[in-house]
Amino acid sequence: MKTKFLALLAAALCVTLRTATADISDNLTKQLELLCSDVNSAKVAVINKIMKLSEAEADKFWPIYHEYQLDLTKQAFNRADFISDFIQAQEGGTFDNEKAAKMAERWFDDEHARLDLLQKYHRKVKDVLTPVQAAQFLQIEHQIAILIDVTIAQEMPRVSEPKK
Repeated sequence: MKTKFLALLAAALCVTLRTATADISDNLTKQLELLCSDVNSAKVAVINKIMKLSEAEADKFWPIYHEYQLDLTKQAFNRADFISDFIQAQEGGTFDNEKAAKMAERWFDDEHARLDLLQKYHRKVKDVLTPVQAAQFLQIEHQIAILIDVTIAQEMPRVSEPKK
């Protein structure tokens, strides 16, 4: 279950999994890297189609977007670690009240960090493009995040009492 879920998470988040994060084969890692490349290409196509950037605007936008993607990838690794810890606690029967409280705080911290990151880059885009284009960037990234969240939520084990 853990390996399957982390592989799904990696595909959804488009990050390369570290070997320590999950025990997956080199072949699956290569497949995930190809999938990530395809997803990133699709994201770029959606952004180009919706934002309709001129050459001058693209020269300003894409460096900011690539910086955003690097920061987003760091958050994705934190999220993968969080989910891995949750699954281990659930499967190991160690998800007690103390662990639940700590994980809830960690989840809130991660959600705040995600919103802070989006706000930071929305401002950067707005500073070099128009507020409408910044809103388009925000909307695209938010909708993608929702799709990722739904994908992850469908595969997450439900919180349960510790095994006795």
